Amino acid sequence: MITSLIQAYTSALRAMEDGAPRGLVRRAQVEAEDLDPDLDVSEPRLREHLSAGGPDDKLRLDLHLNLAKWDNAPIKGNPWTAETQPNTEERRATVIECLKLDAETAAEIARNFPLAKGDGTTVIAGPWDPWYTDEVKRARDFYWGHYVDYLRARRGWHADAIANLDTATTRVVERLIDPSRAKAGQTKGLVVGYVQSGKTANFTGVIAKAIDAGYRLVIVMTGTTNLLREQTQRRVDMELVGRENILRGTEENDPEAAQFIDYLDDEDWIGDHFVRHGAWPSEIGRPDIHRMTNRRFDYRRLQQGRSALEFERRDRTKPLWHADNLFTSDARLIIVKKNTAVLNNLVKDLKNTADRLENIPALIIDDESDQASVNTTDPKKWNEDRRERTAINKHLANLLGLLPRAQYIGYTATPFANVFVDPTDAEDIFPKDYLISLERPLGYMGAEDFHDLDLDPDVERDFRNSKEMAHLRLLDKSVNEDDDAELLAALDSFVLTAAIKLYREDAGGGPFKHHTMLVHETMRKAGQRSRADTIQDLWKGAGYLSGSAHGRLLALFDNDFAPVSAALGLGHPMPADFAGLTSFLGRAVRKIAPNGNPVLVVNSDRDIEQEDLDFDKRSVWRVLVGGNKLARGFTVEGLTTTYYSRKVGHAEALMQMGRWFGFRKGYRDLVRLFITPDVRDAFEAACRDEEHFRDELRQYATMVDGRPVFTPYDIPPLVVRHGLRPTAANKMYNAKLVERRSRTKEPSSGYPLLTDQEALDRNIDACVPLLKAACEKTTLRGGNRAFDALLGEVSHQDMVSVLSQLEWARSETFAADLAWIASLPEDVIDRWHVMLPQQKNGKTVDIRGVGNFTVHGRTTGRDESIRGNSESAHREAIATIEGRTSKSGCVILYPVMKKDELDAGLATDGRPTRLVMALMLQLPDGAVPADRRPLVYQVVVPEKPLYAIVDM
Repeated sequence: MITSLIQAYTSALRAMEDGAPRGLVRRAQVEAEDLDPDLDVSEPRLREHLSAGGPDDKLRLDLHLNLAKWDNAPIKGNPWTAETQPNTEERRATVIECLKLDAETAAEIARNFPLAKGDGTTVIAGPWDPWYTDEVKRARDFYWGHYVDYLRARRGWHADAIANLDTATTRVVERLIDPSRAKAGQTKGLVVGYVQSGKTANFTGVIAKAIDAGYRLVIVMTGTTNLLREQTQRRVDMELVGRENILRGTEENDPEAAQFIDYLDDEDWIGDHFVRHGAWPSEIGRPDIHRMTNRRFDYRRLQQGRSALEFERRDRTKPLWHADNLFTSDARLIIVKKNTAVLNNLVKDLKNTADRLENIPALIIDDESDQASVNTTDPKKWNEDRRERTAINKHLANLLGLLPRAQYIGYTATPFANVFVDPTDAEDIFPKDYLISLERPLGYMGAEDFHDLDLDPDVERDFRNSKEMAHLRLLDKSVNEDDDAELLAALDSFVLTAAIKLYREDAGGGPFKHHTMLVHETMRKAGQRSRADTIQDLWKGAGYLSGSAHGRLLALFDNDFAPVSAALGLGHPMPADFAGLTSFLGRAVRKIAPNGNPVLVVNSDRDIEQEDLDFDKRSVWRVLVGGNKLARGFTVEGLTTTYYSRKVGHAEALMQMGRWFGFRKGYRDLVRLFITPDVRDAFEAACRDEEHFRDELRQYATMVDGRPVFTPYDIPPLVVRHGLRPTAANKMYNAKLVERRSRTKEPSSGYPLLTDQEALDRNIDACVPLLKAACEKTTLRGGNRAFDALLGEVSHQDMVSVLSQLEWARSETFAADLAWIASLPEDVIDRWHVMLPQQKNGKTVDIRGVGNFTVHGRTTGRDESIRGNSESAHREAIATIEGRTSKSGCVILYPVMKKDELDAGLATDGRPTRLVMALMLQLPDGAVPADRRPLVYQVVVPEKPLYAIVDM
């Protein structure tokens, strides 16, 4: 309920939004005069309200949002910050002082609204003209302000999340060119998110701010499927465009309205969940948004007449970009899939419009920009002096050529193909001006939530500490390819979690509009249809309604879902025993298969008679069988159980198949992933590649005197490979490994195969100088963990000698690292600390008569390659080694064996078999150069320099 107290304080806060914090109580008292002169809005009343208000209270939400903004505000341009750093106790104290609140109120605010941690956005960008100032944002925030209100009120976004979105979108918009600038210009950038992590929210916010600021033609290019284009169109329409722009003055009950209003039968339209602007925007001096596409129809040539792409100009003697015209004209929004015919129509219409295209401030959003947009033609096959382009890339180049004021922003979660684009090609999409990496958002489940990337291998795993044990169920396809017992187990999980969701709804949780299971095993339609038939047969014989499934579901609850939920401790309602679920099982089964068939096949096969997959119009509780249509940007709502065994050729495709990534509010403890060990290993490796890439970006996102040091052109990000190739081979024509300059080096699984005993023996011999040097016994601490270790020192020359003798499964695995390390002079690195972590009760072996050393157990791939990943406690302990200097490197050496062989026993004759010498290297900070060429690279083709380096 909006009381007068709430109204007075929220009005006071609204007057300060995006500006400096000022006396809050005094401003509320001024607002109260117009509401009720006798209204008590004193500071004690404010404290009382904050203490008693619920999480959805409007005053609490507004105050939290403003606090988050002020906590996170940059120092530059905000003198009220008194140069206090963002998101610190000192900054919060300054905010409280500016608000003129007393110590009691400050304590109440601290209890309810802890410090935000900042948006965590990483930016590599060249210099830009700062035009998107706080004054511009405050003066032009119509669509952005309504978008924020929508996220807060309709989608329940946390104030910190909105503040972070505000900061992240500003980082993008401020790097565009001022749309009212006389001189035309283009920028090209790349925004990197996580798979299913909210990139659409980011670019929707960017569109809102860009239209507010004066951009008048917005083209959003989605992926290559209608499903994704329609999903994107609807979301932008609902959250940004709004009812007034969709209706355009038409009464929705007018019989003619159904011809062009595409949401009349949509549950969210009927339920009034589309954003409202309160008036037709042009009637209150704001730009209307003209939709040139809708949910039903992609762009069709001149569907709305030639004038539809012509912009209003109040003063016909001045160009559109002139302030006298720009801010009285409307915006055009076009959302298209990447399809040759569609883009061809758009290019032709733009060419034929009467407007001068060089005067139109345009914004091109390229969602899934590593798909179809990249030029994949082979430079070796080009004709002399003529660059060949693939179809979509050519259309993009044409658009950028037609629109000199176009700003291009690529969005992707798998950026490797984009950073391999040739930067010397002025017409292509290399992000020459900026590269922005978004923070992993709160509540997101990503690759690292399904893998034990940093779990001490010597710690006994359980549901509490092992993400794999909690969420992964490994398939054993080697036993019997025709045995569907594992698929039935996945179906049981799907049914049981459906019942648990209904139980939670009854207990006040949820609601859970969608509940889905994804089966993804093949891209072939025939295989998908066959699998759907198998699932229907399994369903009919599963006994969910007859009671014969009772024993299986009881065991699944007792041995899996109940203990996992308890171990994760997320606080979601859970019955004390299986009996508490039995009344919900029948409802769940009938909800999943109301007509006896639980399956929806999602592909382009038109011969299958079934309902369409439409998360927007109806609740979906189904098993979805499909392939590529259910990948690449499309959000599978309510996804709880995944059965996935499809193999792919590169990490980009693999990560995009991870539809189980995303937000699982109220049921993340129920998420289960049925995959093969090979797929598990491939995802884990891809996750490591992704995080390494982000670390590379953070390394170069340094500002000096408030200005950027590097651009993406100067700093081609390093792309590593732990498993699959990072992207398709035809996107890597400009990529070649020559030298890698990163501070931390961990070859991981690049060691000789366990079947190559001679190479393993030579590596042991090579490491003897390190073993001999590590003779000091000590105890180290990394994080909260103490461990025994052997320490020593060797010179840089001796370390290079050891590294030069090591052999690898592939000769190029360490060649680029060694080339750089060997080139480092002594004034950069003069010594190496050697660390061998020891286990108190671990198994040891005498190595070459030097001494007894702990042998660490590790897992292996099916090709007998061992994984030698270091442990976080050991890495963190490097900083505590006594005697370290700014020129010290450190090597952590792990004698490693296959875990089950280690458990079976060790050879003790001084020459152990199948022993791998795994290492992790950390170089001093000064090893990474601070000049504008931090990476050494060579040309792939003589006239074409290398702009990305891949560790094979």
